[in-house]
Amino acid sequence: MKVVALISGGKDSCFNMMQCIAAGHEVVALANLEPSSRTEIDSYMYQSVGHEAIELIAKSMQLPLYRKQTAGTSHHRDINYVPTENDEVEDLYDLLESVKNELKIEAVSVGAILSDYQRVRVENVCRRLELVPLAYLWRRDQNELLQEMIKCQIDAIIIKVAALGLEPSRHLGRSLRLVEPHLQSMHEKYGLNVCGEGGEYETLVLDCPLYSSRLVIEESEVILHSDDPIAPVGYLKLNKLKLETKLPQVDLYNRLVDVPLKDSDGYITDQGEEASEFIVEDAEEAYEIELLNNTHNEEILVTLQFNQPLTCAKSNNGWLWIGGITGNSEDCHKAILEALEKLKSTLTANNQELKDVCSICMYISDMSKFEELNKLYIEVLNHVNPPSRACIQVPLPKHCPIILEAISWASTADATGDSLIDRHTLHVQSLSHWAPANIGPYSQAVRIGELIYVSGQIGLVPGSMELVKGGIKCQCQLALRHISRILNVMDSNINLRDVVQAICFVTDIKLIVKARKSWEAKTNNAIVDYIVVSSLPRDALVEWHVWAHRHNNTFEYEETGKCIDDWSVSIYRRWNYENNIAAIVCHLDHSKEPDSPITIEICTAAFEYLMEKLQGHQTDKSSIVSLKIFCNVQKRIPLDSITEILNEFKKSVMLVYTLVPVVNLYNENAYLSVCGIRIQ
Repeated sequence: MKVVALISGGKDSCFNMMQCIAAGHEVVALANLEPSSRTEIDSYMYQSVGHEAIELIAKSMQLPLYRKQTAGTSHHRDINYVPTENDEVEDLYDLLESVKNELKIEAVSVGAILSDYQRVRVENVCRRLELVPLAYLWRRDQNELLQEMIKCQIDAIIIKVAALGLEPSRHLGRSLRLVEPHLQSMHEKYGLNVCGEGGEYETLVLDCPLYSSRLVIEESEVILHSDDPIAPVGYLKLNKLKLETKLPQVDLYNRLVDVPLKDSDGYITDQGEEASEFIVEDAEEAYEIELLNNTHNEEILVTLQFNQPLTCAKSNNGWLWIGGITGNSEDCHKAILEALEKLKSTLTANNQELKDVCSICMYISDMSKFEELNKLYIEVLNHVNPPSRACIQVPLPKHCPIILEAISWASTADATGDSLIDRHTLHVQSLSHWAPANIGPYSQAVRIGELIYVSGQIGLVPGSMELVKGGIKCQCQLALRHISRILNVMDSNINLRDVVQAICFVTDIKLIVKARKSWEAKTNNAIVDYIVVSSLPRDALVEWHVWAHRHNNTFEYEETGKCIDDWSVSIYRRWNYENNIAAIVCHLDHSKEPDSPITIEICTAAFEYLMEKLQGHQTDKSSIVSLKIFCNVQKRIPLDSITEILNEFKKSVMLVYTLVPVVNLYNENAYLSVCGIRIQ
């Protein structure tokens, strides 16, 4: 993509440009917001100190420079920004709009590392201008990042200090390379952000591989902004600068030849492992998967006839669970519109709105129609901070090519007017090396109180948004890393071990063993179901869909089961100490003959046992029970009879359910697999 780079003159904006080039993009212009007062301003968004050097930096990089003055005034400080007149964010919008009007740009380089405030505002501007934000430094480990910048020949000096442990008289003008040990020491002593992301210090890059000439400061003076005895604030005013030609003169790409920059694939492993090692170890698996895909038996994707009823239940504390939202038309376009209209109508009937939906699971009959369906989905769920989402292809009947499940929550207040539960959404739209961007109409995760719903994760390389090479093991490793990182952003104290329940969707039953090994190598804390489906987004081999609890360490675990004639019911259950939330995975297998017909009596007995275990000793009639019922299409399962059985339970339980036909289950003898949740 052709990129305009937001440049402050500091290390972050310069290194992010280098990352853009390493990822295969072309930086075609620079953009800068300069202080209107021509002095340093305390902006919530932009570095202004060192603005005197910007024109020389553009000249050194031999790129056009677009500038606009800003007063650095913030009128809208909520995390979810909306366009506000005279706000400094609108100055950025005007600046980038002027660039786009003159140049054919597709993306914007931004050096954000940790600030959600800054990221959300840049993403807002980019969305309005239909530009892709590139923030490759986002959520990088700051210690690792700082050392990487230095190794990649970023020669920067400190030009502003504003933190305990940094002094204007001692540290202004000093090389970042020389000050780095002191920054590490101050991090250990006072918690200072070593990259200065807390506003502790700001830098000016005197030289880097992007420059054809080195920046030289001939005259400068220290301005003491605040003579605080504990954390004095001061900056370096640059009075006279010049460029010094670097010899020999070589073009940009030759200047980058010996720089240890990694491309997007280079950031998909932990502990600094090389990307090639990560990929090569699975070369044989990749060949095996190719054979699996070529021999996939499509004959099992039989046409089914069953009626999926819409079910919903609402709790006293704002939860609304909706299952079996169908689009009943052979035309996918009409089907998705009908399903979304049913969703809206059900929300309205329960005094909720689309913006209250926190998680959606989307089952479709044809993944090749996904782009078309997604456009319609965007038109309906186009609000800020949309729900998390998983999308799966399953063998649905022709008359019902789409089924949706939705979890919604609307704030309820106590007697004082305070909300009983809080809601947080993670919707990172910038391309980075952290985790896949959600440029589309869904968020990485939504947290409601203690519960976190994560979007379905596949093995996408975050920097390129391409599927990782190397087969099932690589895809599992990367997808699980995405989940762990997403959870950690939602709450810094949790990670993959705090997942309560997971569903692993794979495209061939032979992949389940390797997927299970990948999961168990990371954690055994959750109950996991393995489901074989027709297809996954981007032709992925595996997709993980999980939810977590911030106090997962308080959950109990039980593994039990019973036999009914030649049938076995296996139960895996987790519940917390308060018993106000429980999760279950239930399998119904035939132990002797895998093609034996199943009777209504067996199904009834299995569901009675499942409901008994899921409810436990809970007698509160206000609890919601939600079931995902995965049905093996290779077995002769009376789906309409299952609907009748579940409707009987609905007379005494607030039950929501969705029947999902699938290609296969965790083994060849399995007929039904149920993932259930009870929430009070």
